[in-house]
Amino acid sequence: MSRQLRTSRFDPRAGFHAEGKDSGPSVPQGLLKAARSSGQLNLAGRNLGEVPQCVWRINVDIPEEANQNLSFSSTERWWDQTDLTKLIISSNKLQSLSDDLRLLPALTVLDIHDNQLTSLPSAIRELDNLQKLNLSHNKLKMLPEEITSLKNLKVLHLQHNELTCLPEGFEQLSSLEDLDLSSNRLAAVPAGFALLSSLLRLNLSSNQLKSLPAEISRMKRLKHLDCDSNLLETVPPDVGSMESLELLYLRRNKLRVLPEFPSSRQLKELHLGENQIEMLGAEHLQHLQAILVLDLRGNKLRSVPEELSLLQCLERLDLSNNDISSLPCSLGNLHLKFLALEGNPLRTIRREIIAKGTQEVLKYLRSKIKDDSGTSQNDSVSETAMTLPSESRVNVHAIVTLKLLDYSDKQATLIPDDIFDATRSNTIASVNFSKNQLCEIPKRIIELKEMVSDVNLSFNKLSFISQELCLLQKLTFLDLRNNFLSSLPEEMSSLTKLQTINLSFNRFKVLPPVLYDIPTLEAVLISNNQVGSVDPHKMKLMENLSTLDLQNNDLLQIPPELGNCVQLRTLLLDGNPFRVPRAAILMKGTAAVLEYLRDRIPA
Repeated sequence: MSRQLRTSRFDPRAGFHAEGKDSGPSVPQGLLKAARSSGQLNLAGRNLGEVPQCVWRINVDIPEEANQNLSFSSTERWWDQTDLTKLIISSNKLQSLSDDLRLLPALTVLDIHDNQLTSLPSAIRELDNLQKLNLSHNKLKMLPEEITSLKNLKVLHLQHNELTCLPEGFEQLSSLEDLDLSSNRLAAVPAGFALLSSLLRLNLSSNQLKSLPAEISRMKRLKHLDCDSNLLETVPPDVGSMESLELLYLRRNKLRVLPEFPSSRQLKELHLGENQIEMLGAEHLQHLQAILVLDLRGNKLRSVPEELSLLQCLERLDLSNNDISSLPCSLGNLHLKFLALEGNPLRTIRREIIAKGTQEVLKYLRSKIKDDSGTSQNDSVSETAMTLPSESRVNVHAIVTLKLLDYSDKQATLIPDDIFDATRSNTIASVNFSKNQLCEIPKRIIELKEMVSDVNLSFNKLSFISQELCLLQKLTFLDLRNNFLSSLPEEMSSLTKLQTINLSFNRFKVLPPVLYDIPTLEAVLISNNQVGSVDPHKMKLMENLSTLDLQNNDLLQIPPELGNCVQLRTLLLDGNPFRVPRAAILMKGTAAVLEYLRDRIPA
C-alpha cells in the first residue's frame, strides 16, 4: 500500500504535510531519517513530557529534507522507505499518549516503560501488528478494553503499576506467551485466564492475591509461574497436573500445606521459602524426578522424609530457618551442590560441620550410613579389595559405592600415588582433597578428566590453578574455598559444564575475568575476599547465573547496571563498605535490591 493511501485511511484531513512544523519537543532530523530506513526509533531517556507530533506522523508527512532537496537517490526516496515497526520511548516523563498512536499501524514493538502514564488511548486497538508491549513502571490504574483487540500480542509487561483489575475479555489475547503483572494491586485472577492457551510465562508476584483459580491448571503450555509475595493460603490441587511447568515460585505467602505434583514431571525448580509449611511428606516428592532446586527455607518443618534422597537430580536444597532437629542420613547420597541448614535446632550434626559447607555435611551423612551398616561388611571389603600395602589409607568403600575419591583432612603436602592407583577401573564422580597442605593441584587428577564432576580442594594452600584442572571436561562443581588464590587462568573457560564455583576466603581483588566466559555458571560464591569491582555488563550476559555471593569484600559502590541482571535470584552484598543500597534495602531481598539499582541507572 502506498504511503498516500495509508495516510488517507488514518488521517483524511491531513494529506501530506512538511515535517518539523509542530511546536512540541523536537527530534533530531538524523534520528528520523535513520528511522525511515531501519523502521526503528529509540527516544529513551530524553526527558520528554509528550511524544513529538513528528514521531506519530513519521509514516505520514513529507520529510523536511525533501523540501530542501528534491533530487533523492534510489536509496533515499522517502516515499519508498520503511514504516516504523519498533518505537522505544521509555524512561521519559510521559503522562499520556495521543490518539495519533493509530498512525503507526505497522508497529510490532512498543516500549513505554518507566514513564508516568495513568491511562492508555483507545486508539491502541489500531496496532494490529503489535507483538511486544512494555508498559512497566508507570502509574496505570486500569487498562482500556481496547487492549484486548491486540490479537498478535506475544509479550505484555505491566509490572510496577497500580492495577487493581484487568479488563473484560483479557483472555482474548490468545497469542500471549509472556505476561508480567507483578508489583500491582491485583486481588484476584480471572478464571478466564485459562483461555490464554499460548502462555509460557506468567508473573503474578507482589500482588494481593489470596487464591488462584483452579482453572489456571488448563494452561497446558505454561512453563514459568511466579506467585511470590502474595497472600495465598492454599494452592489449587490442579496446579500439580500442569505437565509443562518447569519453574514454580510461591515464596513469601501464607501456605500451610503443599499440593502434590502427579503430572509435573518437568518441574525443575520449586520455591516455597518463607511460608508456614509444617509437613513435607513422601506424597509431595514422589513425582518430582526432574527437580533441580527445592527451596523450603523459613517454614515450620520439623522433619525431612527419607524419600527426599530419591530426588537424584536435586542440586540445591534450602532447609534453613525451620524447626528441623535431625536429617535422614540417606541425604548424603544426593549429588547436592548447595545445602543450607542454618537456623535449625539440629542435634545430630555438629555446628562446625555445617559451617564447613555442603560437601562436608554430605560426607558426614554418608559416614553415618556406613556406621549404621555395621563393621562386618567393611572388614570383608578391606580383605578383598585392599591389595596394595599402602592402601590402608584408601577408602575403598567410598570409591566403589559412592564413586568418591576421598583423601581429605590429612594435612598432606601431596596426594600419594597409591590414592590414584586405587581407583583402577572404577568410575569416580567426586574428588575430595580438602583440608590438606597442598600448594599445587595433583597432576594425576587429569586421569579423571572424563568422569569427575565434583572437585573439592578447599582449605589448602593453593596460590595458582594448574592446567590439569582446566582439562576436567565434566566438571560441574568446584570448591576452592580457603586458599591463597588471587587470580584464575583464562584456560578455565574450557570448563564448559561448570555450574558452581566457590572462591570464598581467598585473595581476589576483582571478580576473575574468566568467570564471565563460562556461560553455564549458576552460582558464584566469592565472599570474604578483597573484590573491589564487578562488570555488570558482562555479568548480564551470564544468563544462567542465579546466585552471586559478594559478602565481606571491598566494594565501595554497586554499579546501578547490576540491576539489569534480572536472572539473579540470590544476590548477597552484606559486609561491604558501600553506602547505597542501604541495609534496609538489602534486607528486603534480591528482587528489591535489583529494582533499587535499576531505578538509579542514568538516563
